[in-house]
Amino acid sequence: MTDPQIVLTERVQQALARAFGSEHADADPLIRPSQFADFQANVAMSLAKRLGRSPREVAEAIRAELSEFPGTVEVSGPGFLNITLDDSWIAAEAGEMLADPRLGVTTSTPAQTVVIDYSAPNAAKEMHVGHLRTTIVGDSLVRLHEHLGNTVIRQNHLGDWGTPFGMLIEHLLDIGEEAAVAQLEAGMGTEYYQAARAKFEQDEGFKTRARVRVSTLQSGDPATMRLWHLFMDATVRYFNKIYALLGVTLTDADIAGESMYNPMLQKTCDDLESSGAAEISEGALCVFPPGFTGSDDKPLPLIIRKSDGGYGYATTDMAAIRYRVHDLKADRILYVVGSDQALHFRMVFAAARMAGWLPDAVSAEHIQIGMMLGKDGRRFKTRSGESVKLNDLLQEAVDRATAAIAERGYDEATQKEIAHAVGTGAVKYADLSVSHDSEYVFDFDRMLAFTGNTAPYLQYAQARIRSIFRRGEVDPATATGPIALGQPAERALALQLLGFGAVLEQATALSEPHRLCAYLYATASAFTDFFEQCPVLKDGVEPATRDSRLALCALTLRVMETGLGLLGVPVPERM
Repeated sequence: MTDPQIVLTERVQQALARAFGSEHADADPLIRPSQFADFQANVAMSLAKRLGRSPREVAEAIRAELSEFPGTVEVSGPGFLNITLDDSWIAAEAGEMLADPRLGVTTSTPAQTVVIDYSAPNAAKEMHVGHLRTTIVGDSLVRLHEHLGNTVIRQNHLGDWGTPFGMLIEHLLDIGEEAAVAQLEAGMGTEYYQAARAKFEQDEGFKTRARVRVSTLQSGDPATMRLWHLFMDATVRYFNKIYALLGVTLTDADIAGESMYNPMLQKTCDDLESSGAAEISEGALCVFPPGFTGSDDKPLPLIIRKSDGGYGYATTDMAAIRYRVHDLKADRILYVVGSDQALHFRMVFAAARMAGWLPDAVSAEHIQIGMMLGKDGRRFKTRSGESVKLNDLLQEAVDRATAAIAERGYDEATQKEIAHAVGTGAVKYADLSVSHDSEYVFDFDRMLAFTGNTAPYLQYAQARIRSIFRRGEVDPATATGPIALGQPAERALALQLLGFGAVLEQATALSEPHRLCAYLYATASAFTDFFEQCPVLKDGVEPATRDSRLALCALTLRVMETGLGLLGVPVPERM
């Protein structure tokens, strides 16, 4: 089974070579879905000038070379090629897709090693809505790459090191280890941090102790390291509760926080300086990657070591990029981080290439994450102006979903399962369905709606398909067709399903999960039309038609479940 656009691209390119010579065989046929046919090829418009012929003449020449073709081709307007595929070809391809355990999705050749840096909460504070997008976008990219056969290395770059840990550890000693652990595990990291900060600013004795503690931490003092591990273990247990609630695939094995790179920082500085990539400027060790200037038009520095000898984010990120290329053997590195860090990562990537640590064969990409906004168009916060805790937001989503299905008569356990799937799925899908670099308005009413491009609408579509099989007492796995297309809604659904593999490849290559969301919404909409216009189990439906339509239902169910699974959106069997 092959995606129709891929088939058409190959056929039109072959026709181009036959009509105008092999030098035109790799031209983009510019095939797009069309309201006048299944697809439209616009290559004649772009090729005409180069050939010195009219677009319509070029289009006629291409059409003449498409005689052995699974459909009809007509020249329209100034030189558009309108392409309509044969129903029998669409049906046969849909049958092959249904028989394929991978639904026609091929694996990457060659497979790549892809390092994905995502989530990365700060260990000194609890997770809030700002971590939501980096976590779920990153996790969807992990799922997509793994599904296509790439080796994925997750990297949860926790903020787990630095000078604040002096006051955090001293505060732990002040309130007691047991009380500190309980507070951190309960997700009260921000309150913990604020209390420690207040003492640091108001109590000179505490400030002195905190500064001494930083020194003992950095020197690896065993007693201080025990306290640091106590703090971190409690914090990570809290993070894991959020990850479990969200259904993301991060584990403790994926933690690669700032502390991991601490032993590498001195060598990072020494190697950059000795190679000539970095230089001393105003007492600080800096890299000046070409093409970056400040507001004064002077070269902009990436500060690798501060004038006081301290390290910063750039130091850690330079150490990390060398580690990921040299030790993890990455072919591609994706940094799923807020868009406000765009300049920083451009400079880090440029500096790493200057140093020879990031070869041209390795791709480093900043997957920019836009801001989540409230209904007022401003950064999403609580009424008191504080960041919304992620746990509170997810719990409210589940509570609202529970209220929405309360009257459907499910037992308590089933209702709880459905409400969790609908609530968390709604939050995740609302985020993933918009371009990751775009801002979007967080609106519970919209994202929990059972109409429109929402998770509940898609979840309900697959649940409705399952209900068809329950009513018919048929196992979806046994619905194998053969598929025949007699009604326009059947044909439209089958053609839509054939595009699944190409969408997955595109979403993965471009790091754009919203493309998969748009495809799934279009698929659910096509199924809704099919469901309304093409009875499946109704009396009077011919057995062959019934079997064909059940096969289409089974194929739609598998595509929906697989696609939503790759987004990390749960799929309840009932709604």
